[in-house]
Amino acid sequence: MSWRFPLVIVSCIFSSVLFAKERPTVGLVLSGGGAKGAAHIGVLKVLEANNIPVDYIAGTSIGAYVAGMYALGYSASEIEAIMLSSDWSKGFSDTIPREQLSYRDKQQRDQFNIPISLGYSQGQLKGPTGLLQGQTMSQLLQYSTDLVEQFGDFDELAIPYRAVATDLVTSEAVVLSSGSIVQAMQASATVPGALQPAKINGRLLIDGGIANNMPVDVVKAMGADIIIAVDIGSPLARHEQLDSTIAVLEQLSNFLTNASSARQKALLTDNDIIIRPAIDSLSTTDFSIMGLAMSLGEQAATFQVTTLSRLSVTDAEFTTYQNNKKRKSHKWLNQIHRPLTAVKFDNQSKVSESLLKEKFDLKPGDVVTKETLDAALKRVYSLNKFERVDAEFDDTKAGRVLTLKTKAKSWGPNYLQAGFNWEDDFTLDSVVAISLAYTMTDLTDNDGEWRNELELGYKQLVATEFYQPLDRDQKFYSRNRYQYESRKNDIYDDQGRNLKFEKDASRFDFGIGYNYSDAGVVELGIVAETGELTNDAISMRNLDYSSVGGYFKLTYDTLNSISFPTEGNRFSLNAYLRDEDFKGIDLTNNGDLNWQIEADWKGALKLGHHAIVGKMALATVENDGNYTLQLSELGGFLNLSGFHKHALVGAHKVFGAFIYQYDLGRDVLITDLPLYIGMSLEGGNAWYDRELVDLDDLIYSGSLYLGTDTTWGPAALGFGLSDNGEKAFYLFIGKNF
Repeated sequence: MSWRFPLVIVSCIFSSVLFAKERPTVGLVLSGGGAKGAAHIGVLKVLEANNIPVDYIAGTSIGAYVAGMYALGYSASEIEAIMLSSDWSKGFSDTIPREQLSYRDKQQRDQFNIPISLGYSQGQLKGPTGLLQGQTMSQLLQYSTDLVEQFGDFDELAIPYRAVATDLVTSEAVVLSSGSIVQAMQASATVPGALQPAKINGRLLIDGGIANNMPVDVVKAMGADIIIAVDIGSPLARHEQLDSTIAVLEQLSNFLTNASSARQKALLTDNDIIIRPAIDSLSTTDFSIMGLAMSLGEQAATFQVTTLSRLSVTDAEFTTYQNNKKRKSHKWLNQIHRPLTAVKFDNQSKVSESLLKEKFDLKPGDVVTKETLDAALKRVYSLNKFERVDAEFDDTKAGRVLTLKTKAKSWGPNYLQAGFNWEDDFTLDSVVAISLAYTMTDLTDNDGEWRNELELGYKQLVATEFYQPLDRDQKFYSRNRYQYESRKNDIYDDQGRNLKFEKDASRFDFGIGYNYSDAGVVELGIVAETGELTNDAISMRNLDYSSVGGYFKLTYDTLNSISFPTEGNRFSLNAYLRDEDFKGIDLTNNGDLNWQIEADWKGALKLGHHAIVGKMALATVENDGNYTLQLSELGGFLNLSGFHKHALVGAHKVFGAFIYQYDLGRDVLITDLPLYIGMSLEGGNAWYDRELVDLDDLIYSGSLYLGTDTTWGPAALGFGLSDNGEKAFYLFIGKNF
């Protein structure tokens, strides 16, 4: 028995070597074509069904992705399951979901809702080199390929592999043959202008389709005797189709990819095989067509199965081929389940390593899964400080070494922000607001920032604020803010506007706070305000006042949208103790300390494409009536619908709402953009004097609306009606409510 086992091993090795030498080697070339790349899976299915081995493989763009997956050892059916279940549309957005942002960043995004990425430094405006930085796409690719290490040579893979990209500086084709397979895939598919160029070995790389969309020459150079080339490139548009700027730009792109493909096709011989699926009418960007594209690829390969069958091998030989692939892939796939021996940081930013460790939260001894790594990368990226966050594995004899790579935003460290909202109830004045901000960051070792704000429209505001984290982990902070605000308030009755007052005030806040989680803060501080009130209802039209006191703030916010949430909760509690002093009039409460308490809650529960949203707001001031400026307001859409904005004003407020919304867009229209149909039931009122507060005086109202939520903020068209006959139509663009 002992002499037979070595003989079997030698026999298997000899037969596999003989098998490799007796047949011609086959090289598979997969071209680029966006969403149409699923056609490559159909071709692979036919090759496997007919026992056709692939010895070398290369691809461009989406072809580089499918080729890389096959080279790692995945079967056609496994690639199908991964590729068709992935949400590729998410790969084309690097927007951090609101619920993942810190509390401070949530508030800033809500206010500055225009999604621009602009910075200013060294006397010039700066922006990213692509509309997207490729963060989400990188995580999607890493999730697909699992947590394989960086390879010294892609020849180590189950099938020797190459990805083709284009050098942005020289326009030359760049063949990627080692390193991170995720980076190679992404570099090959980096659409210029849309995605930031990938930087590998000092070169800026973009989509390989520009230089070589069907790399026949690359696979021939790898040693393939016979080439199978799959062409899914887009045809040139006809005259009547060139009717827009986008169509013209796509045509120019097709000029380059088709020219490069033509040069590669000229290298094919009579022994080579080219497969052209009937995918000309399919979109390169609509990933909903992937299932159809895969079927068309399978049909095209089946049509040529007679020609392809001359490359077939016996069942036994194909089993040997597949076993060899599995044996090679197990060398690195088995490493995935080993624990970490070290976690390293390649930190190209001013964020402290201790904060990165806290957010990354992966330690030596951990066995990392693709789910835990994906969550860890999201936690770090949600700090909103980085252009890219990546992770790479190196497998050693002792175990896995994980390196987190962080790169600061290249258009920083000073940033411009902008916001816009428009509110109209079709009866009186429209409310328009434009917000601008210029923020300087990295001013101190702990990432202190100085923000300057300007707001025009419904109110005029100029503000400056210095925010200083007090520790390297940015848990504790101090906040100093000064603002000047000029604001006009109108109070209405059923006859229209009947009272108008203006307030011009300077305010200073100094607070010490604690970020007890990403979702909330607690802050304690002092506030001082001085200003002038002009009020049609009092004999003295110009009333000077001042106030000084302390405040306490507790907040929590996990809503996934400020205006149309489907999940999460938002809560705030503000308590003030002030001394208010009115100049020129004799009031018995001048110089007294008075409490003001405000509490707000908003929560959402998702039920499929339906959501239930609740709102509640309470406010009270110890100093009642006309002798306090700390008034609360009701009125407007989903804030006692049917009334004008801020139609009800008082020192005391009670409000609650029950809202139902249905996502028609995602459920019926099958779009990525939500389209909500909603209705609300609301109740509330405001009173000047505490003794007048009576829940029997609550006003009830309801609304119907149609709205959407975009990266530019919400938009809605609604109608509100109250039980006392007040009614209004509402139009909102960019307005948070």
